[in-house]
Amino acid sequence: MTDFTDEELALDPHFADQFEPGFRPACQLYLISPPAIDDGFLDQLAAAFDGGGVAAFQLRLKGIDDHAIAALAPPIQALCAEREVAFIVNDSIGLAKRLNADGVHLGQEDGDPRDAREQLGPKVQIGVTCHDSRHLAMEAGEAGADYVAFGAFYPSTTKETLHRAEPSILGWWTTLFELPCVAIGGVTADNAGPLVAAGADFLAVSSAVWNHPDGPKAGVAAFAEVLASKPPPPR
Repeated sequence: MTDFTDEELALDPHFADQFEPGFRPACQLYLISPPAIDDGFLDQLAAAFDGGGVAAFQLRLKGIDDHAIAALAPPIQALCAEREVAFIVNDSIGLAKRLNADGVHLGQEDGDPRDAREQLGPKVQIGVTCHDSRHLAMEAGEAGADYVAFGAFYPSTTKETLHRAEPSILGWWTTLFELPCVAIGGVTADNAGPLVAAGADFLAVSSAVWNHPDGPKAGVAAFAEVLASKPPPPR
């Protein structure tokens, strides 16, 4: 087996610039729940949706079991359905099946996309965390994932980040593959520009919305300009 140096494996940051961009829809928001929610969260979520287009919402609650999450989920899931926002469950294939969720997001230790597909059926969206790895992303695509997530791109207050990705990986992915990619990790309206320009199909955001000084509606609205900063090329 040939060993390659980190320099040899490094991605050319201008890789995508060598190619004419193909058609991809404009970048959209993928909203992740705060680490904990209370009785007032449903109103906060409705306000966030009022702030502008949100394509997907991921329920990500750490430190409580699936039974507790399943008890909290129905009104949140109903609001997502009412607003035509995909309802995604984090980590748990079993919980996604139990809730009949629109999708499940899997970390590298949370199960195989093939198993998720077998259990959840052909219509459920399956996403996979791929950190900063082109290899993991290609494996996820081959395993039947519906999207791949790269990151963290910036320091995050939501979770500890062990991997740091560069925007060039988004351009590499969207140049070679049709499967959508999500940029995650410390994304704010102020720092998202390079990610949109590089080719992110979705921006995964959490604290930038929930901790916005003017509330979650303003938090979502703040992304409108950067999301529109790279219109899709003509079909």
